[in-house]
Amino acid sequence: MKQIALLPEGSVSHEAVLHLFGDEPVQLHHFKQISDVFLATAAGKTQYSVIPIENTIEGSVSLHMDWLVHEVDIPMQVEWVYPSIQNLIGRREEFQTGAEGTMDYSKVKKVLSHPVAMAQCMQFIRSHMPYAELEHVGSTSEAVEIVSRHPGAGWAAIGTTLGAKRHRLDILADRVTDHNNNYTRFVLIGPESLQVGSNRFEQKTSILVTLPEDFPGALHQVLSAFAWRKLNLSRIESRPTKKRLGSYYFYMDVLAPMDSVLLPSAIGEIEALGCQVRILGSYPSYTYEGLKSEVQQSWQNNGSI
Repeated sequence: MKQIALLPEGSVSHEAVLHLFGDEPVQLHHFKQISDVFLATAAGKTQYSVIPIENTIEGSVSLHMDWLVHEVDIPMQVEWVYPSIQNLIGRREEFQTGAEGTMDYSKVKKVLSHPVAMAQCMQFIRSHMPYAELEHVGSTSEAVEIVSRHPGAGWAAIGTTLGAKRHRLDILADRVTDHNNNYTRFVLIGPESLQVGSNRFEQKTSILVTLPEDFPGALHQVLSAFAWRKLNLSRIESRPTKKRLGSYYFYMDVLAPMDSVLLPSAIGEIEALGCQVRILGSYPSYTYEGLKSEVQQSWQNNGSI
C-alpha cells in the first residue's frame, strides 16, 4: 500500500488525492505544514508527497516551488488537475435571520482560511462580509477546525465540503470562489515512478535552466533550441536563485518525455551554451475530466454509485 504525505484531512489536497487514486487503497499521512509534507518523503517516512504548485487564479504557489527547488531533491512522478471548490463554512444557527432562516453574512466577524484559498474568494468576501476580520492559517482544513472549536464567536472558514463534513459544520454558502474555472495543479513527488489508471495522459517534463552570466541573448537561444525542434513549452517562469540580486533560473514545462529523441538533444544544445539544466521530473500528466471518467467507471464496476 502506498504511503502518501499531504496536508490535513479535509483540505483540497485531501480531496485531490482521493480523486487521483479512486478506489485504490492508499495510506494517507496528514501534516499541518507543507514543510512537514516535503520532509516526510525526503526522510523516507512516506513514498510520496502531494504538493499543490499552481492555481488558475493565483498562479504559482511560490513557497511550494521554492521547496521543490531549494530544499529537497525529489522528482515529480505524477501531475493532475483538480477543481478548487471553496465554500463558506460555519454554524448556520449563528448567522440565520428571519423566519425563513435567511443567511445574514454581515454577522460574520472573522473569516479564516489558507491565504491562497482566501485570495480565490475575495469578491464574495468584499461583497458579503466587507467588515469581517480576515485571518490566514496553514490550510483550509485548519481553518475549519478552528471555527469548529469556537462556537458562538461569529467565525466562518473558507474550505472544502470534505472539511465541513469532518468537523460537522454547515455549508453557509457553496462555491464562493471568484471564478468557476478555479483549478489547482498538483504533483506527486517521490523516488519511484508511478502511473495511475489507464494510458489516457500526456507526458510532461519539468526542468530548471540557469543562464550563464554576461551572455546576451541566452534566453532567446534557449527557447530556440525547443522551437526549431517543435517542442511545446506549456509553461515558463522565472524565479530568483536566492544567490544574489538579479540572478534567476527559469522553470519550464515541456510537453515531451525524457526518453524521446528530441528533448535530450535540446537539453544538450542548451548545456553547450553554458546553461545549467536540472531535471525536476518526467511524468504522466492527467486531466481532471480523464481521471473523473476513470474514477466513475471504477465506482460503477464496484457497485459504489
